Amino acid sequence: MKLVKKLIITGETMAVTGLKIGGTATAMAIGGVDSPVIRNPLNNKPYIPGSSLKGKMRSLIELRDGTIGNKTMGKVINGPSDDPNTNACKLFGSSGGDDKQRPSRIMVFDGELLNDEKDFINTDLPYTESKTEVVIDRITSAAVPRTIERVPAGARFKLYIVLNIFVGDDENQLINDTISGLRLVQNDYLGGAGSRGSGQVKFSIHAIKERSAGFYKNEEEEKEYIIELPSELR
Repeated sequence: MKLVKKLIITGETMAVTGLKIGGTATAMAIGGVDSPVIRNPLNNKPYIPGSSLKGKMRSLIELRDGTIGNKTMGKVINGPSDDPNTNACKLFGSSGGDDKQRPSRIMVFDGELLNDEKDFINTDLPYTESKTEVVIDRITSAAVPRTIERVPAGARFKLYIVLNIFVGDDENQLINDTISGLRLVQNDYLGGAGSRGSGQVKFSIHAIKERSAGFYKNEEEEKEYIIELPSELR
């Protein structure tokens, strides 16, 4: 394998509705939320894990193409395909056997929160909101409330994606599938509770930089990568 270039995609992810990407509760306070969001332990700010966005993009591309695979993890489950000829494997890689292994071309990094602290002065939790949902017992009609934590609508997160282009790769296909993956997520949801209104996001791409292999040898300059983007990603 020989690296031709890296494409650096930068932009923002905005929560259109409350965003619920779960973390781990280390302690349960009386009356507290029972489903917290993931936070950076250094500053307590919520963030979007790159693995969450990358995994959602891949699963939706596989649904688009009808290339969902079967995995045996104690039992057979519907999972990522190991077929290196699928669009998903060409972009996201495959960890199958020796004849199916393919390194990922795409790197999706964690998205840090971009809003100022003052944007959250009216939230009941630091940087987040608590949302009470009620489960109704179908027989007794008794209400069973539960409280989840969400990042409120309007929160903005850094979007940073790197595409590795190697000799022999179909560069246009890799770029188109990356954009397609983001568009699919926009029309689906990110995180949990999507069928109950959470997780709608909108992406905006600010720039795509092209850094050739020569750039990393100090032989060439960084270039602006020109691509016609769909209007909802501008």
